Amino acid sequence: MFRKGLVLGGVAALLLTVLTGCGKADSSQNADQKLSGNLTAVGSSAMQPVIEESAKEFMAKNPGVQVTVQGGGSGQGLTAAMNDTADIGNSDVFAEEKDKIDPQKVVDHKVFVVGMAPVAHKGVGIDNLTQQQLIDIFTGKVTNWKEVGGADQQIVLVNRPESSGTRATFVKWALNDSKELRKDGGLEEESSGNVRKIVSETPGAIGYLAFSYFDESIKPLKLDGVEPTNENVYTNKWKVWAYQHMYTNKNGKNKELEDAFINYILSPEVQKGLVIKLGYIPVSEMKVERDATGNVAQK
Repeated sequence: MFRKGLVLGGVAALLLTVLTGCGKADSSQNADQKLSGNLTAVGSSAMQPVIEESAKEFMAKNPGVQVTVQGGGSGQGLTAAMNDTADIGNSDVFAEEKDKIDPQKVVDHKVFVVGMAPVAHKGVGIDNLTQQQLIDIFTGKVTNWKEVGGADQQIVLVNRPESSGTRATFVKWALNDSKELRKDGGLEEESSGNVRKIVSETPGAIGYLAFSYFDESIKPLKLDGVEPTNENVYTNKWKVWAYQHMYTNKNGKNKELEDAFINYILSPEVQKGLVIKLGYIPVSEMKVERDATGNVAQK
């Protein structure tokens, strides 16, 4: 009995040693696979809510990583990606649509979609405009809300700067590429958050925002009777929408972290969770595709 027990004990000890050794090897391998380093993402303020929240979650899962997210507009994001002064350039527009950007130097990652719409102060007295009325407002042909069936109140324009992808999308699809600034130019705000604040607090104001910035403080306006909703974007019934792009430099030096963060944003966890929760549209929900020249095709 003693010898049998000794043999069995030796086998058990051997197995324990093997298992312990395997555990150490796995632990060491996992440690080697852990991400670390710094990542910077700059550009579109329309994208910022998703990118910032995704960055927090990504850092929680990867304690060795520090992600810095900044706004500044799509133009700044594209320039930073092209020049490799930031790891990721967030943009509401294709690189091909921006002057002074070389699309050959960057890689496009379409991560989600956002609808955009005109928004007005709640006291303007209307909730619908024709596209021509909207064009007339932003080009200065119409300067009082009563001219389009609203209150007797001067119209105050609230614009984004020329570097803004939200502005570029709005001009192209809502204003039919019309020159949108009337002679006095109206107000110009750097961020979508500031546009919402100014429009909500300024009687007679009108601006434009991504759907994700809609709240009870402002009035989103229909265009030609079509409501600005995600469901209408899916089919291109509402035409004022844009892909949200994360551009990287083709020869960037931080590829591992860039790929890991972008893949995390494209994961079902973020696409079906945070993207929808914050008012954006997963790419998978779209029934149509649109290219850099504006051509739309059914999926």
